[in-house]
Amino acid sequence: MKKVLIVDDATFMRMILKTLLKKNGFEVVGEAENGVVAIEKYKELKPDIVTMDITMPEMDGVQALKEIRAFDPNAKVVMISALGQELYVKEAVMFGAKGFIVKPFKEDYVIQTLSKL
Repeated sequence: MKKVLIVDDATFMRMILKTLLKKNGFEVVGEAENGVVAIEKYKELKPDIVTMDITMPEMDGVQALKEIRAFDPNAKVVMISALGQELYVKEAVMFGAKGFIVKPFKEDYVIQTLSKL
């Protein structure tokens, strides 16, 4: 069972992802509401996969991705963004994101994307 850290500033989005992932055989080991907390939780929990929102307060997802990958070059981070953030997605892929999911997302696409990692 793959362990997942969910990072999103919207509580309802974390709840939706958590429910969807648990239902499909993933173990949600933690949640973070911004990039700063995400980095702390990554180091503490050592998840197999991170789902990372791009737009968040305090530290955005791209910056958090850079710092997590500096700490662990093998980190598997999948970016989740709203439509119209293609520029950030390209930047995130440049810095090692393993994929991206566009909100609003379809359950089967999320599971398919994370199962490949």
